[in-house]
Amino acid sequence: MRLSNTLRIRGIEHQVTASLKTTAVIVLAALLFIATSQAASMSSARSVGMGRAYLSLARGVDAARYNPANLGFRDFQKKGVEFVGFGANISNNSFTLDEYNKYTGAFLTDRDKADILNSIPDEGLAFSGEAEVSALSLSLGSVALSFEGFGAAEVNLNKDVINLLLNGNAFGDSIEFNGSFSEAVGYSSVGLSYARPIYSMGTRQITAGVTVKYIHGLGVEEILEMEGLAATLTTGFQGEGRMIARTASGGSGYGVDIGSAVKLNDSYTVGISVKNFLSNISWNNSPEEHGYLFSFDTVTVDNMDEDFVVSDDYTKEIEGFSTTLPSVMTIGLAQIQGALLWAIDWEQGFRRAAGASSKPRIAVGVEYSPLPFFPLRSGFSTGGNRSAAFSFGVGINATAFYLDVAAVTGASVSPGSSKGVNVAVTSGLRF
Repeated sequence: MRLSNTLRIRGIEHQVTASLKTTAVIVLAALLFIATSQAASMSSARSVGMGRAYLSLARGVDAARYNPANLGFRDFQKKGVEFVGFGANISNNSFTLDEYNKYTGAFLTDRDKADILNSIPDEGLAFSGEAEVSALSLSLGSVALSFEGFGAAEVNLNKDVINLLLNGNAFGDSIEFNGSFSEAVGYSSVGLSYARPIYSMGTRQITAGVTVKYIHGLGVEEILEMEGLAATLTTGFQGEGRMIARTASGGSGYGVDIGSAVKLNDSYTVGISVKNFLSNISWNNSPEEHGYLFSFDTVTVDNMDEDFVVSDDYTKEIEGFSTTLPSVMTIGLAQIQGALLWAIDWEQGFRRAAGASSKPRIAVGVEYSPLPFFPLRSGFSTGGNRSAAFSFGVGINATAFYLDVAAVTGASVSPGSSKGVNVAVTSGLRF
């Protein structure tokens, strides 16, 4: 007895839509790259072009985003306004653009199915999307004022579910849905950053800085529970599962970033920052709980036209609830003088969430200016919730106006190696 890849069982089709059919749509979306990141800002195109290895190079408005302590160095203090900064990232952890083109619309052989499953990590197929925009952010010496909007979503699918979709369910198999999850959050913020030196000796300086943010929550969705089991037995197909999620469409809160930086000499700096060292968002606009539960017993080929699935779904109002933004620590070292600049960052999140990972990320980046007004950038990063990727960027630095653009490929410089789309644009004026 075998459960077909298309699951042509009437009862299951009626009630397991949220688990298997939705999963199929999600898998397809991942293969199409229709969906993300890390705590590092995406709206700085200079940073994206250098693989986000930028903590110890960030100045002015960028310092407020990466390490507010940099505002304490006199030569890092800038006066200017950033008109707009925009960054977006859509990615998955398994399939490149070349693989997508290879398998889309093709008849999948057993070897193809095995290759697809081997491309998926043991923790499952993950895909995510992020977007960040900033506008009219201002830097004035040791103080910076920033306005930003941010949205992130992440979905992870159990590898057993992908195997079921590709190969069906053989007799004696058990398929668990545990390990799948989904989370999304959107908010805007206003941040005020300040830093000052706390120690100086010759060219060596130590600074400390802080960014305090007011956060306006736009919406949140998070899966609280998702579990299920389907088995093929001699008596037929049996299974059960449930999913419980909570949502809200508005709220407010705060966030605090902290950092410290050391200027070793005129050429090198090292720093450490913790983004969202403190945070809290109270969601009190239309908070709801959504639940879906199902079970089916002794579904066979002979009775598949009957409805053997028992299910229940509900939506109810709940009390307002609070969430925190993921805390992420970054340590960076950079060369800050000369036509060739370089930076190395190590980033560590403390929990997995939409827009962050508990796995460490390492990034290296370089910026070369053959002409003072025409910097060229490149970087490489690996780890976190992303696959290894190269990045490239270019800038135009006029007397007052600047424009930076950047894009990210994949594990090679070929666009076909990309497992997503990541671009950024930034422009502004220096006073």
